[in-house]
Amino acid sequence: MLRTFVLVALLAACGGTSATYHAFAISSDVPATGDDFASALYQSVGATMAPGHTVKRLDNGAMFDSLVTDIDRAATSVDILMYIWEDGRASTRLSTALIAKARAGVTCRIVIDSFGSPDFEKTVSPALVAAGCVVKIFRPFPAHSPLLRNHRKVFVVDGTIAYAGGHCVRDEWLGTALSDKEWRDTSVRFTGPAVREAQQAFAENWQEAGGALLPADAFPTQSTEGSTRLAFVSSTASPNITRAERLTLLAIAAAHKRLWITNAYFVPSDDVIALLKQKATAGVDVRILVPDEHDDSKVALVAQRRLYPQLAKTGIRVWEYQPSMVHAKTMVVDDTLSVIGSINMDPLSLNKLDEVAVVIDDAAFTDGLAQAFVTDCTHGTLEAGPAK
Repeated sequence: MLRTFVLVALLAACGGTSATYHAFAISSDVPATGDDFASALYQSVGATMAPGHTVKRLDNGAMFDSLVTDIDRAATSVDILMYIWEDGRASTRLSTALIAKARAGVTCRIVIDSFGSPDFEKTVSPALVAAGCVVKIFRPFPAHSPLLRNHRKVFVVDGTIAYAGGHCVRDEWLGTALSDKEWRDTSVRFTGPAVREAQQAFAENWQEAGGALLPADAFPTQSTEGSTRLAFVSSTASPNITRAERLTLLAIAAAHKRLWITNAYFVPSDDVIALLKQKATAGVDVRILVPDEHDDSKVALVAQRRLYPQLAKTGIRVWEYQPSMVHAKTMVVDDTLSVIGSINMDPLSLNKLDEVAVVIDDAAFTDGLAQAFVTDCTHGTLEAGPAK
């Protein structure tokens, strides 16, 4: 999309895509599961890996099916953070559900990034506002920097159900991702203690955009009936090391057997590249799935491809997804750990943007994500690394 191209091009003009902006390393051996990983996560990004969650992976258009069902059932509130929201079939489906709820007395609060959704106020917002939804525009452009954006994609329903991942509201996110008009993406729906943290991420952006403090009942007591251990991580811009980069490095450091990464804009920092090569050299099965010519950022695509020779030398294998743009941001770490969110491995996500991720310690969930990765690679071509 043009907005991504502009952001990456602006950062490149500042020297940002050289990926040399930090010198940060994790010197400890990091386990990939259990209490020791939970401790490492808390020390690194301040997020608690708590039990008691339910979690479901939602690929491509299935995310909208699930989300609209939950909005239709909402009793008290729907809160949304969104980077890109454009008029179209996906917008109409979501707006119709929100309008019905707002008219029924459900509080609907929406924060939209002004750079990511420049036409939202003209094409989508009027009908929502007329029905009673409250819409706030985050860091209006051009008054604010085009780089310091809200890239989070978060939905919270009744304060007890949350969604996070890579999906935006545009027609490319509908369908099955097997045609060039349907993008490949992954999000998660979860319940449990971490929903409170997702609601807090919404609240901080809501306040900055001019919204009032949320009422106490926006943070209800959470169900703990689920069997999954999970954490929600939010990150914002920093002149030093963001939580987005700390989490990325920690997840890589936790890999002892396999590390399978899907990422839309793969232009990582030198620290990330060094750790990836270190893991591959140590025998970890490192695989990376990235966009091909369908990439909506040609700047990122060129930079990504320049990395292939040095990655291949350490045995890292890189596939390019062929049917469409792959927009997912996921990581499979060993047997039980998964990371799904909005964080791209580029200078923007790792330094400049507000981002979120869900960290999941669950063998069955991780196995499902790994199977999806393998399937996606069958729709790709091996561009770097050994054919084994």
